[in-house]
Amino acid sequence: MQEHQLIDPYKRHLNYLRISITDRCNLRCIYCNPRLPKEKLRHKDVLRYEEILRIARIGVSMGINKIRITGGEPLVRKGCCKFLENLSTIEGLKDISLTTNGVFLKQYIDRIAAAGVKRLNISLDTLNPEKFQRITGDNVFKQVWEGIELALQRGFAPIKLNVVVINGVNDDDLIQLAELSFKYPFHIRFIELMPIGKTSMLDGNPLLVPEIMKKVRILGDLIPVQKDKNDGPAVRYKFKDAMGEIGFISPVSNHFCKECNRLRLTADGHILTCLLSDICEDIKTPLRLGLLDDDLKSVFLKAVARKPFQHPENLTSLAQPEQMVSIGG
Repeated sequence: MQEHQLIDPYKRHLNYLRISITDRCNLRCIYCNPRLPKEKLRHKDVLRYEEILRIARIGVSMGINKIRITGGEPLVRKGCCKFLENLSTIEGLKDISLTTNGVFLKQYIDRIAAAGVKRLNISLDTLNPEKFQRITGDNVFKQVWEGIELALQRGFAPIKLNVVVINGVNDDDLIQLAELSFKYPFHIRFIELMPIGKTSMLDGNPLLVPEIMKKVRILGDLIPVQKDKNDGPAVRYKFKDAMGEIGFISPVSNHFCKECNRLRLTADGHILTCLLSDICEDIKTPLRLGLLDDDLKSVFLKAVARKPFQHPENLTSLAQPEQMVSIGG
């Protein structure tokens, strides 16, 4: 029986935990993991799977009922599928989803499905193979697209395709990406570029949701779709007669902090309260010292008590990580 203890000072019930199981990724996306030298975590500093599972069980006992597995790229970590199987056995956990760049979907799709994962978020910033290589650093568009099609065949739903909109890079791809919603039941998510990371390839002003919406409206009227219980911050729409949906996520132009229901567990064992804050609590050290579950619950509670109501209006004023990949998005 869940105790529903994870209620922050602003009465937000935190029922969603995003778990980064690795800081490593096989791609070098310019907005997330840019081509800059960065020291990776040492093997001993990364939480072991059994440690993550224990933390997850404790979180679920306190009110977490939704977990998303991220990285880095989670499928680069050996044993990820077995870990997903074990995660799915936690009583009280109602929803497990996976965020991936899609490169290894073909290889692992059946094991992911067998583990009980029903929902996938897949990064897809363009349908142009050459531009895909420019953005990600690797010529694997065909491999990713085949993985997406296979996931559809295997019955994953919804399949959300995450598009980070980069002004001057993929802003002319938005209509083609939105058109996918007519042919496929995909949920296309257009995401404003957040000012995190350091790369000369992202100079210029970000393209914000009002401008993005204006671009895709050429395809027809955007019909609002009501949110459901598994929705994140996306504002949802669909085109008339479309199989899928269009969504817009606006971390820059319209902060959704007041609705935030999430905590993050980093690969090195910290509970992070906000993507754009350095407020966190170390749970790995007490866990490895052999402390009891009640002691680890107190770490959750300390983190929750420090969760800020919102991040500053000026995102560029924040002390930020050099690379999004170090957090897991």
